[in-house]
Amino acid sequence: MKRRTFLAASGVGSAGLLLPVATLAQGTLADNELKIPELLSGRLENGRRHYRLRAQRGTTRFFPDLETPTLGLNGSYLGPTIRLKDGEDVTMHVENALGEPTTIHWHGLHVPAKADGGPHSVIGAGETWRPEFQVMEHAGTFWYHSHLINRTGDHVYQGLAGMIIVDDDESAGLPMPREYGIDDIPLVIQDRRFNQDGSFQYVRAHSDIMTGMFGDRVLVNGTLNPVFSATTSKVRLRMLNGSNARTYNLAFSDGRRFTQLSCDGGFLDRPVEMSVVELGPAERCDIVVDVSDGSPVDLISLPMAADSPYRPQGMMRNMHPTNGERLQILAIRPQSALEKSDDLPDRLVPMIRFQDRGIDNTRRFTLSMAMGMGMRGRMMRGRGGPRGGMMMGRGGDQFLINGQAMDMSVINETVPMGSTEIWEVVNDSMMMHPFHVHHGQFQVLDRNGRPVHAHERGYKDTVKVGPGETVRLVMTFDHFSDAESPYMYHCHILEHEDNGMMGQFVVV
Repeated sequence: MKRRTFLAASGVGSAGLLLPVATLAQGTLADNELKIPELLSGRLENGRRHYRLRAQRGTTRFFPDLETPTLGLNGSYLGPTIRLKDGEDVTMHVENALGEPTTIHWHGLHVPAKADGGPHSVIGAGETWRPEFQVMEHAGTFWYHSHLINRTGDHVYQGLAGMIIVDDDESAGLPMPREYGIDDIPLVIQDRRFNQDGSFQYVRAHSDIMTGMFGDRVLVNGTLNPVFSATTSKVRLRMLNGSNARTYNLAFSDGRRFTQLSCDGGFLDRPVEMSVVELGPAERCDIVVDVSDGSPVDLISLPMAADSPYRPQGMMRNMHPTNGERLQILAIRPQSALEKSDDLPDRLVPMIRFQDRGIDNTRRFTLSMAMGMGMRGRMMRGRGGPRGGMMMGRGGDQFLINGQAMDMSVINETVPMGSTEIWEVVNDSMMMHPFHVHHGQFQVLDRNGRPVHAHERGYKDTVKVGPGETVRLVMTFDHFSDAESPYMYHCHILEHEDNGMMGQFVVV
């Protein structure tokens, strides 16, 4: 590759120099009021609720004097929070005004494969996609994002993502903060890297593929250095790790404890008191923090603990300082005369344990990274390479599941409808992979044969699998059968997914 071509592809030309960063804590920048995404509740017509999204290009001002070219849904960056109700019939109207293909995946929702929004559900430029489905979820925090083959990382990085909130009758009467934007606060947490001209810098080096894309600035709901002014004595934070690769070790700056209510797709059996929670890419949880003492406090991300099972090993540990920084996430500033919040309940929503239905089959999925010597392919935004990937090539680095890289024409697994299965996910690499399964929620049984902590014993659709770990999960494949339309399973480090660490299954 000629030097000029390399510089253009890797974003390190004169216009691609990194915006200087004083500190990762971002303390030198002005504070900004936390943006609260618009709440999209849909329009009820003839018993069906309709939601309208428009994927579009725009510019966003993250810094006072710079405009960043971005992608968004119904706006310039990110999308509205979609509010769904369990049991309702919905139609999503997704218009693509990007000038290029995309998809929108309803991450964590239990929907038919044709409505799932995976790589096969391409929305062409100028087209509108209208999936229909019934909401079949426990109350929880979900999200939606682009899932275009080999371009997911790029599209999400530029802003094609948003939060989904599902309500249900079962939890409606529980005393807890639930006024959106007041004491029930969505937090889409993302790290980004900027060029000097304000544009995003995406994939500029080999390590950006191997470790996944890490940024040096943290955005929350698209806000840099966000501040939230609390007006109630308790605040519920719906935390979504919307980053491409970073894991957040979330805690409060003064060490105060908080209450975790949920993980990924639903409430836990009962609240769990915590002082820190690790969220890998695509993981979510709802927490409640008590600010009744009136003292300012910061939500931060601590460096990953030295004994964390998710720390990279071997050469991966030296390749990139992954998850080793202390990061400022959100400043919480309680106002005077706080409104008193209700006490949280001792119990939440009883869970049905999937394994109690009986296990019909066990499958094994081995995640591996074949690290060759070459650097074939092009470091471009999802273009080139044998599958259009960013940095793929025979003899180069590959990301595999069961020794195979993603092939749109290959169905890797066939699952009988109505069956309950245990999936053993084995990490045969030197770094953590967050493993995500489309179709719905699963439950985590154990890690290396040891039961998981109470805060992870809820409904999940993404699970961290550390180097050398074997994680067993159990899932029931009910309601939907389609021999032609596949669901996906993949690593949710988006650069890994885009470069092969994904497979397909059908339910028949």
